[in-house]
Amino acid sequence: MQLLLASATGKEFQFFLGQDEEEIRELLEDRPCDVVILDMNSHQDGVQDRIECGKRLMAEGITLVILADDSMRATASDLVRQGAYGYLRRPPSIRELRVMLRRAYESSLIKQTPDETEPAVAAADSEDAMVGSSDSMRQVHHLVGCVANIDASVLIVGESGTGKELVARAIHNRGSRARKPFVAVSCGAIPETLIEAELFGHEKGAFTGTVGAREGFFEQAGDGTLFLDEIGELSPYTQVKLLRVLQQREFSRLGSNKLIPLRARLVFATHRDLSRLVAEGKFRQDLYYRINVMKIETPSLDEHSEDIPQIAMHFLHRYSQRFGKHVAGIDSGAMAVLQNYNWPGNVRELENVIQQAVIMADSRQIRTDQLPAHLREEASSMMSDDSLPSGSFERQLRDYKIRLAENAIRENNGNKTMAARSLSISRAYLHRLIRSNEPEAAFLAPEALEAMSASRYN
Repeated sequence: MQLLLASATGKEFQFFLGQDEEEIRELLEDRPCDVVILDMNSHQDGVQDRIECGKRLMAEGITLVILADDSMRATASDLVRQGAYGYLRRPPSIRELRVMLRRAYESSLIKQTPDETEPAVAAADSEDAMVGSSDSMRQVHHLVGCVANIDASVLIVGESGTGKELVARAIHNRGSRARKPFVAVSCGAIPETLIEAELFGHEKGAFTGTVGAREGFFEQAGDGTLFLDEIGELSPYTQVKLLRVLQQREFSRLGSNKLIPLRARLVFATHRDLSRLVAEGKFRQDLYYRINVMKIETPSLDEHSEDIPQIAMHFLHRYSQRFGKHVAGIDSGAMAVLQNYNWPGNVRELENVIQQAVIMADSRQIRTDQLPAHLREEASSMMSDDSLPSGSFERQLRDYKIRLAENAIRENNGNKTMAARSLSISRAYLHRLIRSNEPEAAFLAPEALEAMSASRYN
């Protein structure tokens, strides 16, 4: 395994092999490692010893990545819930392993004290870390890396609660401006009569009520990053002013003719469809192209639901420390409820749920009864049909939901994403409905079946 990993991953990583806990600790003492990979091979002896070894290493703050074959997936998931960074199926995809190790390495740096880390990394708050190792989150990490050191405008789009500001902070922290200010502004939260003065600043007496001169957000950002959230809320007048700043790379305070050079890097975000607003005449097309040089889309939580255990544990550790409580994990029943819930509020809602659960917790693990009632109700509604009495209200309600799902999929020619949108539910919830009843193919129109069949061989 050591030779295989070393040759496959190239010079980016250096691997050392420890056969048991004693050898691992000798290695950690001689040459401190950033990440420990725990190989959970069910065909070898000593699996339980390796599990206990992994728990002890995690308790000491060591970043742990699990390799597990299919029969050990439940055990690996349990270790992730207890604090392991993540796990990969054994044998691992080398590409996925590289990405996982890079993210785990960044996580291990954040855990270290500022004296032991490089200044740029130490400056990054661990609470601002983007958590998740799914394909969609790996794509976000990749795009952030592409634009971090390129001084071009970035537009971040996505539903509310998906972490657009975290992406903006990641761009700032990974680039050459990391030691400079990061100024975040919610354009929708500032009254229209004040937005111009807030952005550009003003001189004394520029308008009624001004006592003295004031720097605007453009000046406050200096050589750092200015993050303008909810850019779609700007009025047409303010859009014109912003466009001129982007074109000329300079601005002036209200009440002054003195031009000030724009030094800050600009990152924009919105949950609205700007292209549609452009078509409706509510957003300037020339401004749209100015801010949309590079676009990063933050996925909704149901689009990377496999990251829910990792994200939940991230928030669990944060709020356990903040509230001074010794909550170390989430039991399997509670985690199943989290994974089966339709998250309309995305990651922000998950954070709120975990925060409440930590407050309610009276032991080292969060239990199902400590989760909000509406989560438990939706989880119970996902019970199999066999467990519901025939003719009962719950059975009839479930059958009705399934019929709605069937009709929506047929009407959208098998496109489950569009079907979910038409019902205002998540794609993950739609999947659970159709899986609980009968084979998915029964719900699809003939032309959709043909397309699906062809796609499996192309």
